[in-house]
Amino acid sequence: MTITVKNRTPLVVPPAVRRQAGLKSGDRLEFRVSGRVITILPKPPTADDEYTAAERRTIDHGIAQSEKQYAAGKSYGPFETADEAIASLNANLRRRSAAAKKLKSVSR
Repeated sequence: MTITVKNRTPLVVPPAVRRQAGLKSGDRLEFRVSGRVITILPKPPTADDEYTAAERRTIDHGIAQSEKQYAAGKSYGPFETADEAIASLNANLRRRSAAAKKLKSVSR
């Protein structure tokens, strides 16, 4: 498809081209120029664009809590292999199961 560039008229991407490229209203585009070639690329959303301020605060709070737990030694790993990680999970499940059984027998 060919269009003519005119003075004082904005460059318009024809609807057929937008459809072919899968562009929708609100999409952000990045323009790159190399010599006389213009490349138009979709601009992926940044993390700031993906979350509301409230969601970002919740995420940041969760990360801060996780960092506190890690600093307090309440973490597992690092593991050299997946088998080591699985063994650690199984051992933790056995400990929790034993603690739950003990709690049941004490409460009876």
